[in-house]
Amino acid sequence: MFIIMSELTRAIQETAQKLLQNKEVELVVGFAEGSLPLRNTPCFVRQPEEAQRLVWGYGCENNLANYLRQRPEKVAVVAKGCDSRSIVELIKENQIDRNKLVVIGVPCRGMIDRKKVTRLLAGKELLEAEIRDGQVVLKGKEFSESVPLEQLLHDTCLTCQHPNPVLFDIMMGEPVPVKEADSFVDVANFEVKAPAEKRAYLIQELSRCIRCYACRQACPMCFCEECFVDCSMPQWLSKSSLNVQDNVFFQAVRALHLAGRCVDCGACDRACPMGIDLRTLTRKMVKDVQELFGYTAGVSLDQKPPLAAPINTTSPATFNQDGR
Repeated sequence: MFIIMSELTRAIQETAQKLLQNKEVELVVGFAEGSLPLRNTPCFVRQPEEAQRLVWGYGCENNLANYLRQRPEKVAVVAKGCDSRSIVELIKENQIDRNKLVVIGVPCRGMIDRKKVTRLLAGKELLEAEIRDGQVVLKGKEFSESVPLEQLLHDTCLTCQHPNPVLFDIMMGEPVPVKEADSFVDVANFEVKAPAEKRAYLIQELSRCIRCYACRQACPMCFCEECFVDCSMPQWLSKSSLNVQDNVFFQAVRALHLAGRCVDCGACDRACPMGIDLRTLTRKMVKDVQELFGYTAGVSLDQKPPLAAPINTTSPATFNQDGR
C-alpha cells in the first residue's frame, strides 16, 4: 500500500484530463505510483485516458522542474513549493517559456525520507506503509511499527519556508501552514568551526564521493551543456582516478554556481548514493545570499537575481579605500 492523498490525487487527475482533452497542453508531468512503498516516480502523460496514472502523496519527492527546460510543446506540471521556486528561477534564466507552461500547484506537507525509514528498519523489508492520525505505520513480514510522521520527513521539508507553490495557474487544495522562519542552525554550527575543522569535515564527507554526478543530474539548476568537470581543454579534474581534493573542488564550484539560485529542494542530497552531506555547502550559500543581498531564490518573478544585477558603481560603499 502506498501513502497517497486521495482527494488531491483525484483533483490532479481531473485537471490533467481536462487540460489534455481541451488541447490546452500536449503533456502533463506529474507522479505515478512507484514499484516500492513510499516511492512515487515521475510520470509523463500525453493522452486524457492516461491521467488516471497520476497520484499525489508523501513519496512525490522529485523536483519536476528538472524535466521542463527547453521543451518545444506546451506542458503542464504538478508542482509543490520547491518545484515552483525552481521554475521561477528557470524562467528568469530563459530556460522555461512561461507562455508554454501551465503550473498545477499542490500544497506540500512534506515528503517522507526513505533513507530514514531504511535506517529505522535496520535491514527489515518494508512491504506496506500508511498514515494514521499523524503516525506512519510501516509493515513487513512479521512486523509493524508506528512512527510519528515528523520524524520521517526529509530535512529539507523540516526547514521549508515555502510549502505552498509561489507560482501556479491552477491550485489543488488549500494552502498548508508555513513553519517558523528557518534559523539555519546547521549552517551556524558549521560557520563557528575553525578553518582547519571545516576543511577536515569536508574532506571526511567528500572522501566518500565516487563522482557519479548524480547530484548534478538531479539539480534543476545544473543545466550547462558542458559541465566544467567534463572539459578536457582545460582539464579541471582528473578523469583517471578519484581523489578527495578534486571532490572538494567539484562540490565547492557546484555550490558557488548555485549561489542565488538554489531553492534548497534537497534533490542533490537525495540523489547521492553515498549519503554525503551536500546541504551544508548549498545551505551556506543560501544563507549568505539572504544576508548579503536580501534575496531568496525563486519567490518572485520580478526580483532580479543578485549575481545578475549590475553593480552600483556610483555608490562609495561599493569600493574599498584603495579603489578596488
